[in-house]
Amino acid sequence: MNSWGPYWLVLGVTTVTTWMATGLTLAVARRFNLVVPTSERKVHTRPLATLGGVGMLVGFWAGMLAAWGSGSFDLVFDVSTEALGLIIAVFVIHAVGSGDEYRKSAASPKSLHDGLSAPAKAAGIVLAGSILSLAGVTILNFRIPFGESLGLGDLYVLSPDLSAVFTVLWVAGMANAINFIDGLDGLAAGIVAIAAAAFFMYSDLLVNNGLIEGYSLGPLLAVILFGMCIGFLPWNVHPAKIMMGDNGALMLGLMLAAATISVGGRTADPFSGQTFFFYAPLFIPIVILGVPIIDTGVSIIRRAFSGISPAAPDKNHLHHRLMRLGHGQWRSVAILWTWTAILSGFVLYPAYNGTGNGIVALGIAALALALYTLFHPGIRSGK
Repeated sequence: MNSWGPYWLVLGVTTVTTWMATGLTLAVARRFNLVVPTSERKVHTRPLATLGGVGMLVGFWAGMLAAWGSGSFDLVFDVSTEALGLIIAVFVIHAVGSGDEYRKSAASPKSLHDGLSAPAKAAGIVLAGSILSLAGVTILNFRIPFGESLGLGDLYVLSPDLSAVFTVLWVAGMANAINFIDGLDGLAAGIVAIAAAAFFMYSDLLVNNGLIEGYSLGPLLAVILFGMCIGFLPWNVHPAKIMMGDNGALMLGLMLAAATISVGGRTADPFSGQTFFFYAPLFIPIVILGVPIIDTGVSIIRRAFSGISPAAPDKNHLHHRLMRLGHGQWRSVAILWTWTAILSGFVLYPAYNGTGNGIVALGIAALALALYTLFHPGIRSGK
């Protein structure tokens, strides 16, 4: 699809619907005391309405309906069962997250305030990932950067059983990555919005160059994700009126996983860029989503060495550390948004220009951001 016109329609419907539905969700949450109390491990200083992911779910449905009704995405909906599988998987993981958020809210009995157990939540994520795989949203092949020179081989084509396992692991990793960074007002929604916008531009470029088929779910899903996030952000930026909760964060992670699988896990052709990023399309989301993925890895390692569960909450994520360094909520979120945008730029610039020269300038910008983060005067003053 060479025209972005149909995507603009889907984006508009998704954004407006999410914004309106989140406002309604906020009113309902306040009415029924669906709020998360303050605690030592929470950053917010007052009870905050939860289940904001409900508004995003409604926006997702509206975006998918608009795409189906427009007639411009017939290939996406008619050629395979992927869209239907995505809708079911999104509902399942949203239900798991909603149950967890309800149990943590003030409306639930006090005995349930710890939320769902880690095994129960993991089982729900595995179920959602399995539904995606059964519906055809599954990793078929991937490349390893410099694999040939390292003696590891070039292209790896997965068997059906390994394909399912890799798909579920990818969904679980993405879902937990987004859930882990949902700790500051607007942080997770902003990072996913930036990543989704970048991924749409990249995947649309692949479609136009004939490297993935026009029925790929990836570009459409990236646009819907972007619309969900920017429709939600007016309610969620600091000071937030409502939080997305696990139902929103897990859902965004699953959708990002589905989008990246639909693009990176399908093409057997290296593309563009003249850099190793494009030698391994499946690894591009690792670059775009560098902040949450790094945060997830560090958190798991830190908790393992501390002898606690990897799912146990704490206040040692990247965003918490930034705040302890003297950055307030706004500045911490802006730093991580900017870092995500820079990482996205590393991918997009060579793809659109056919040269890697821009990476030098972007690397300098990344270094400047790191220096600002580490040596800002607020670190010493504590402001």
